[in-house]
Amino acid sequence: MPGERVVVREPGPADEVPLLTLFAECEDWFVAATGLPSGPGDVQSLFYSLPEGASPDDKVLLVLERDGVVAGLVDAVRDHPEPGAVAVGLFLLAPWARGRGLGRALAESLLARAGRVPLVTATVPAGWRSGECFLERLGFTLAVAAPAPTEVGNRRAGRGERGVLRAELRF
Repeated sequence: MPGERVVVREPGPADEVPLLTLFAECEDWFVAATGLPSGPGDVQSLFYSLPEGASPDDKVLLVLERDGVVAGLVDAVRDHPEPGAVAVGLFLLAPWARGRGLGRALAESLLARAGRVPLVTATVPAGWRSGECFLERLGFTLAVAAPAPTEVGNRRAGRGERGVLRAELRF
């Protein structure tokens, strides 16, 4: 981004507190996605939560820093839901970093670096219009909302958790 120092990197042990702060700042997304604000265990579960059938070796976590402050997080799994595909589980941007083109620049950069990926999938909470618009502008096709799950990855769904829209980008 012009005039800003933006870094995308893997998270380390020193990122636990900044990620807790990011998750607290993104309460609007967590409430839309799960019906509840984020809790401390949400950051810890990032490192081991996987969709069924995925390998821990294919998990990718990336932290987005803007001017030295954690501004976002991407959680993805390679070779899921099919070989060669990438499933984006979480693409989170702090409210103060939204609406400035930062998320789009990150997504486009990651897609450009993904090479010959035939499919990228993502989900967005049903009714989270800004997320739906973001994915559509990137070229994703949104599917009909799935019913509220009883389990998400390797955790139980929250009481207020609604269904999600699945989004696909095919190349």
